[in-house]
Amino acid sequence: MSARGRTLRLATRGSDLALRQAAIVRDLLSTRRLDVELVEVETTGDQIRDELIHRLGTTGAFVRSLDQRVIDGELDAAVHSMKDMPTDQPPELVVAGVPERAAAGDVLVTPDGTDLADLPPGAVVGTSSLRRRAQLLADQPAIETEGLRGNVDTRVEKLLAPSLQREHERRVEAAEEDNGEDAGDEADAAAFEQSIEEWFDGLAEVERRALEREVETEYDAICLAEAGLARSGLLHHLESQRLVPAEFVPAPGQGAIAVTALDDEVAETVHSAVDHPPTRVETTVERTVLSELGGGCVAPLGVHARLQGEVVTVAARVLSQDGTEAVTGERELPAERHATAAVEFAADLAADGAKRLVQEAARGGADEAKRE
Repeated sequence: MSARGRTLRLATRGSDLALRQAAIVRDLLSTRRLDVELVEVETTGDQIRDELIHRLGTTGAFVRSLDQRVIDGELDAAVHSMKDMPTDQPPELVVAGVPERAAAGDVLVTPDGTDLADLPPGAVVGTSSLRRRAQLLADQPAIETEGLRGNVDTRVEKLLAPSLQREHERRVEAAEEDNGEDAGDEADAAAFEQSIEEWFDGLAEVERRALEREVETEYDAICLAEAGLARSGLLHHLESQRLVPAEFVPAPGQGAIAVTALDDEVAETVHSAVDHPPTRVETTVERTVLSELGGGCVAPLGVHARLQGEVVTVAARVLSQDGTEAVTGERELPAERHATAAVEFAADLAADGAKRLVQEAARGGADEAKRE
């Protein structure tokens, strides 16, 4: 059936970030005068909220449910964060469109703008990613890492809650002392130029929600994707450090959106309206290396590619789960044969020990699941 003259129905997760990403695809399709409807679908990853990503039991925890609705003919296409997609896609589906990628790297977010190198020994950094955890420990062995789940805004609230709540308590106590009959020390109250109401009115919405959040773990920092923060409209509200992608290597496909569809006219329509060729080249290189090494959610593996003219510069970092071992590599690949060159690069990484680290990480994840 032709995609023209009917409404294209796109499957998406219901989180704020997922809906924002789906809206990017909808808007690109709308430039071709296509009617688009976003349909929210709950995934396995959404249902198991209290587990970290690598413990969900399968890669594609946020992907399969959406794709199945497309395979079953209920919906026309599905919108995914590419980094969540397994490399073994159903044969009926194609990646029909890859829009221009946002920032691919990670950021470290702290309440006060402290950089990673300046975190004190014992500082607690929250992350849901084995890859980020291993790189954090490799770069700063004296810190501690703690699991962190939830949507992007939830993770930010968990970071900000303790410091904001302490600040609120100080202001309340100072105001009470200032209003007391025997208040002999007006310095505390005078130190605050704003009233409590003025201070609260100046907070961002995410900060106001953080004030009401129950604190279970106090994080000194959290590490997450810059693209997610930016698309959620949170980045400019936060103190953050951009981690250099060539050194703190992001997940394959991070920052990119993928639209899957059956290999038919809908796929052709999506491709013509949505696809950004440089981003497709870069993410093809990254996902090819991932596929060749057998990595996934269970492997601390980062790959980042950047197309510059006729050359794709690619960096890879594969680590043990505790960050004490690492295999790294960087190479310039010819753009004209980027996929096959990526296979060759992966083979060299494997020969240097990357395959072993991936396999050990997979075994470690399986053993952890059995113990639980």
